[in-house]
Amino acid sequence: MKTTNSQLQKYNFTLKTNKDIMKLINISLLFILLLFASCGEDKKPAETGQETIETNTAKPEKEVMLSQQQYNALDIKIDTLSSRLMTGFVEANGELEVPPQNEATITPVIGGNVANIRVIEGERVKEGSVLASIEHPDIIKIQTDFINAVNQMNFQGKEFQRQQKLYEAGVGSGETFQRAEAEFQSLKGQVSGLEAQLRQLNIKPAKIKNGNIQRQIPILSPIEGAVQAVNIKTGQFVQAQTNMFEIINTEHVHVDLLVFEKDVAKVEKGQAVKFSVESLPGTELTAKIISISQNFEQDPKALHVHAEIKNRPGNLVPGMYVRGKIAVDDKRSIALPEAALAKDGDQFYVFSVEEEGDAWSFKPVEVIPGTLENGWIEIKLLENLPEDTRFAYNNAYYLIGEMNKGDGGHSH
Repeated sequence: MKTTNSQLQKYNFTLKTNKDIMKLINISLLFILLLFASCGEDKKPAETGQETIETNTAKPEKEVMLSQQQYNALDIKIDTLSSRLMTGFVEANGELEVPPQNEATITPVIGGNVANIRVIEGERVKEGSVLASIEHPDIIKIQTDFINAVNQMNFQGKEFQRQQKLYEAGVGSGETFQRAEAEFQSLKGQVSGLEAQLRQLNIKPAKIKNGNIQRQIPILSPIEGAVQAVNIKTGQFVQAQTNMFEIINTEHVHVDLLVFEKDVAKVEKGQAVKFSVESLPGTELTAKIISISQNFEQDPKALHVHAEIKNRPGNLVPGMYVRGKIAVDDKRSIALPEAALAKDGDQFYVFSVEEEGDAWSFKPVEVIPGTLENGWIEIKLLENLPEDTRFAYNNAYYLIGEMNKGDGGHSH
């Protein structure tokens, strides 16, 4: 059977159309396969991430479980958080000092040989106590000069009175009268000067007028206190202004603190200071700021703050190192007893408490500690907890130890 040309053309068109359809089907299948492959690759990371999240959230939470018997034996105190008036502090270190008026360096006003020494280091002396005596020919010479000046003044005084009477009677020369008056006044000045020198030498002029010449002069203490240093020996010649003795009065010892530049604006006169010294371990002393210097020390850059000690014990010595805290402000803060806080590594924890049947659950809560005052410590919670959450007020270090036993203690 023969086909016509029109039928052949129709047949060719049909074939061509079917081939295009097959090509389209093949391309579609390839696209679908690629799409499934792409979806499979995208799904794996998502599934992996989901598994990671589930693993993290499934991590057990640490806690310590105590039976009622253990709870009673430890005498654990529990309560909710409350605010407390806490004092802010500026930390400052320094040393104990005495005011300049309570320290003395004793020097002679005239050179001489040490005749005797009457005190030793550490001995307490009163103001005016004799510390030593010195002797020298110059000491005797001043006394004899004083006696001669007094005698000449007395003679010239009588001559002045005689010339005054003659002058007033009109029979004496005015020039002679004026010369006698000038000489008398000059001798009076000379006697006054020598009297002052004798008093500097701790010699009473009245005794010298009676002819009682002193061979030695006493060296007196100008203040009450303790002998800190004896710098001479018997028989030694000491020049004027030689440092013979050092006296210090520790009754007025005070705290000298160095406050750094960043804290200067917080410090004021009248603020309270709490401090400790090495000689009294475990004892906290108190003082009150009485003055603040106006010039910075350059190394380190800090101001000197002076505080008067309250209820001062008797064994404080100038030069002792001091660790101090200056109370600068009062504020209400969340606080717990110091025994409620425990350190584990670099973190600090307190323990929340829940009663579970016949047992007690203690869970660690990380906090940031702040000011410590009178056994209470300021804390800042790192997470929000219900207001009625109860906390352990003591035995925190026991609980942290139990938690860290084995693999972190008991957990649910």
